[in-house]
Amino acid sequence: MSDPLRPRASLRTAVVWDVLKDALDRRVKAEQQGGDGARDALDVLDTGGGTGNFAVPVARLGHRVTVVDPSPNALFALERRAAEADVADRVRGVQGDAHGLFDVVERGGYDAVLCHGVLEYVDDPAEGVRNAVAALRPAGVLSLLAAGLGGAVLARALAGHFTEARQALTDPAGRWGEGDPVPRRFTADQLSDLVTAAGLRVGAVHGVRVFADLVPGVLVDTEPGAMDALLRLEAAAAEQPAFHSVATQLHVLAERP
Repeated sequence: MSDPLRPRASLRTAVVWDVLKDALDRRVKAEQQGGDGARDALDVLDTGGGTGNFAVPVARLGHRVTVVDPSPNALFALERRAAEADVADRVRGVQGDAHGLFDVVERGGYDAVLCHGVLEYVDDPAEGVRNAVAALRPAGVLSLLAAGLGGAVLARALAGHFTEARQALTDPAGRWGEGDPVPRRFTADQLSDLVTAAGLRVGAVHGVRVFADLVPGVLVDTEPGAMDALLRLEAAAAEQPAFHSVATQLHVLAERP
């Protein structure tokens, strides 16, 4: 699954990337079995895709990716990154946001939509999910990634900030205080409910960064084989519901009927 020389930052994306790649591969196979008009390349929309952490790797698989992001600086970095990866012809950046998504992209025009790190910041998460779903073609795939409530509570408690941990646990938005940089956090059930309410079928829920944010960096960086072992542990725990409640992030993979 992993290369032991990968940087520690890969722990933040490894589980989601593996799941997403498999989902895109399955979508391509389904297209190819469709007979006439079968396509090898998918049309993928990455909402809030920023500098292309997922968009560029998806384009390297051969797919066409449209990134919508409100930051012109992020889109400039995306353009440079795509050029360096030799996929500039398959990556398009558009300035916009989840609320006005269809001011800049087509409804029902995409085989897959990535909505990563968006719902925490939008005024209406339900609307954000509905817009993502409305951008999908029939049988399209939604990859939804958002901050997890339990992971934040655990992190504050382990850091000795017990009052903040309790605040996050009881706050409707899952915030630990005024200084909290994340406006909103979710449980696995809350994300699944948003997805099903928008008309999708939930295929899988994954806990992301269950252990990665708790393990001392020096241990991972200096212990031989520790990075690879930790990546494998994260992958093994990702689909276990018992660990969803302590994950830093939660990932929902869903499909449009």
